[in-house]
Amino acid sequence: MILENLNSIAVKNPINGEILYNIGEISEKEAENIFEIARQMEVKIKALSLKERIAEIDKINKYVIDHQDFILDCIIAETGKSRTDGFAAEVFEVCDVIDVYKKKAPKLLKDKNIEVPIFLMGKKCQQWMEPLGTILVITPWNFPFYQVIVPSILAFLAGNAVVVKPSEVTPLQPLWNHFFEHSGFMKNAVQIIIGGKETGAKLIEQKPNKIHFTGSVRTGKKLMEICGPKLIPIDLELGGKDPAIVFDDINFDRTVNGIMWGAFTNAGQNCTGIERLYLHENIYDKFIKELVDKTTKLVTSSTSRNTKDPEDCDVGSITSPFQVAIIEDHIQDAIAKGAKVICGGIQEKGSHHIKPTILVDCNHHMKIASEETFGPTLAIMKFKTEEEAIKLANDSPYGLSASVWSKDMARAERVARKIVCGNVCINNHMLNEANPYLPFGGTKDSGIGRFKGDDGILTFCNLKSVLYDKQSSMVDPHWYPYKKSKYILLSNLMDSYFGKSKKWIKFAINGLKIDNVGKKEQIR
Repeated sequence: MILENLNSIAVKNPINGEILYNIGEISEKEAENIFEIARQMEVKIKALSLKERIAEIDKINKYVIDHQDFILDCIIAETGKSRTDGFAAEVFEVCDVIDVYKKKAPKLLKDKNIEVPIFLMGKKCQQWMEPLGTILVITPWNFPFYQVIVPSILAFLAGNAVVVKPSEVTPLQPLWNHFFEHSGFMKNAVQIIIGGKETGAKLIEQKPNKIHFTGSVRTGKKLMEICGPKLIPIDLELGGKDPAIVFDDINFDRTVNGIMWGAFTNAGQNCTGIERLYLHENIYDKFIKELVDKTTKLVTSSTSRNTKDPEDCDVGSITSPFQVAIIEDHIQDAIAKGAKVICGGIQEKGSHHIKPTILVDCNHHMKIASEETFGPTLAIMKFKTEEEAIKLANDSPYGLSASVWSKDMARAERVARKIVCGNVCINNHMLNEANPYLPFGGTKDSGIGRFKGDDGILTFCNLKSVLYDKQSSMVDPHWYPYKKSKYILLSNLMDSYFGKSKKWIKFAINGLKIDNVGKKEQIR
């Protein structure tokens, strides 16, 4: 189901400024009704077998394959991104995630037998993966299709009902209307609620069983303040200021191409895009020259670009006007503090079409090297030693991802281990996200929790611990009554087993004595 209230917030095409449609806020009563439906759906979804849930997910996969051009047209109209960026990071990735979790879900959600310690011998333990109830997913504007579909898929597979509040910047209303009309996916299992910040607040007031949020650090902190008193668990996938460290033994052509892509794909509007580049002093000048030569050849967006043109650009437009302002501010701040723009820069104040911008002579006192820019900018700095590179990479409040580039794999791994982050690539960048088998998440201000990997489903589960015991005449020795003789036996048992060296004979004797107590002792 999709619910929207019109005539309030304008959704615009960032390529040409055209108003596509208007959206508004939902009422408190509508928020209540949404969660009434979700609570009813909880029961129905939980009652489905996993095989039946997977069959529903297959409908999404078929829809994506059958309607990929329409999906991309909708994404591009609201984000302004390159068609290839949209295809690779949103359409293709959704199919990949579905393919992986169709195989992973049966193993991950199956009741799991758990080992028992020797003191619980004779008992059986399991872990059950049960749904939490209703999950509220709050998504960002930079990947509006992928970030809605993927957490919804995983939460649904785990047996939950899902309510999604997309960003009001890129809500994709026409796409979701088409999806629910043509996909055949289970009605109301996922409700997509179009609206602004007030809508999000009203949905949170309904106290979902968990919130999965992807967005800015500032908004993430506000959500934690709201969720704390309500004891609503929340996963936070927040921002990044990702470093790339390039040593002097690299293959030049490959590494230059990799850094360029990592910095400018999706017009830099990736939380895991390269924003800080640390180059070894021995290759500093040569690397920059080759990087600039290649970057200036990239085809970038313009107001004349038509979303249905067969020829697409490499680097699309900036999606939101507020992001344009941040990018411009960071570039201007860097220049004022001594940085030099050697490629790109601000061509037209306030334009959504910002060319890939490379800055040198940067330092960490500049916003361009310390705050999340989220645009097609790359701040370059020089280092001499491995230790200096690690120190520079870690000099950030963020810890989302990073990359290390070197032919010396031992050194690359050594450096990667010392970078404080949730994800790291060696001789590549951000491809962790392209592997659904890997967990994804950050450290420091970059977030809390992990997504995808095994945690991709388990984060939406109540991990219930279960212990089975027999109905026999035996009383557990640690039950009442408490007596000094029993206490001494238990103490001796602990000493013989957990002491510096195990005393197996003493342990066996005391164990038999305690078992005998359990067989004979009853409260009188």
